[in-house]
Amino acid sequence: MRKKKIVTVLLTFVMSISVLVGCGAEEKKEEDKSSEPQVVIKLGALKGPTAMGMAQILDDENYNVSIVASPDEIVPMIVQGQVDIAAVPANLASVLYNKTQKQISVLAVNTLGVLYLVENGDGIQSVEDLKGKTIYASGKGATPEYALNSVLEANGIDPVSDVTIEYKSEHAEVVSALAADNTAVGLLPQPFVTTALAKNEQLRVALDLNELWETGKDDGSKLVTGAVVVRNEFLEAHKDEVAHFMDAYKKSVDFVNNKADAAAEIIGAHDIVASEIAAKAIPECSIVFIEGAEMKTMLSGYLETLNAQNPETIGGTMPDDAFYYER
Repeated sequence: MRKKKIVTVLLTFVMSISVLVGCGAEEKKEEDKSSEPQVVIKLGALKGPTAMGMAQILDDENYNVSIVASPDEIVPMIVQGQVDIAAVPANLASVLYNKTQKQISVLAVNTLGVLYLVENGDGIQSVEDLKGKTIYASGKGATPEYALNSVLEANGIDPVSDVTIEYKSEHAEVVSALAADNTAVGLLPQPFVTTALAKNEQLRVALDLNELWETGKDDGSKLVTGAVVVRNEFLEAHKDEVAHFMDAYKKSVDFVNNKADAAAEIIGAHDIVASEIAAKAIPECSIVFIEGAEMKTMLSGYLETLNAQNPETIGGTMPDDAFYYER
């Protein structure tokens, strides 16, 4: 009888331990689960460096990524709530902020200067040499147009009368135009510069628009090509998930910059850029993740320059401090 009682006590004890362990495991499981996004975040990005920087999260089940070819495609996706977070041209972030009555915020700068002027031969040694030339470019209404105009005007060249600028709808069309016109100059971002050079060994990088933009500036601003924005409605409802995304994106940027070959395989698999081109281009793509005060200094300085050139390029007015998200 006594033995039976001991066995009963031991069984009760073991069951109690099991329950406690189970609870602990359940709590740990819940704790681990709480550290991950609780919703699938819909992301949007453009083909090129903005999407390349997301390489490590493209196959993450916590994110549903849409990659499009032009800014025109991504604007309605943001406005209509088809994406929660998007990588867009830097000036477009300001336009969206102004046109949506401050319904978006910028989380980070994700791409710095990636614009270069390429030519057949070696006739272009300075900005002044562009006079009389035809320049093929893409990105009308976005960073490429404003950066090119700013650099031309800063060097005494009228973008309307001194050069002929022909805008194409996509970067790939600029590459094709250069192949057809040996006398022309092309304005291209990376990785399309690398693509063009690979297709035509006569092409060379003539001028670095990024260096030209920063010449004479000492305010900490940069030629900012891309920024990551979030819909404020989503941000307010899912701050933890947005913070998790920012950490994951920053980690992905580090991965892309430090393991270019591995990143290039992912980038190629998602048809963003051919893997062999991506591997060569990544070191020149200025892929970054800059947030907080540093992001605000860079981006506001860039927008100030555009505002002085034409306020409509940033949506009519400089965005206020609420535009710059800081966690």
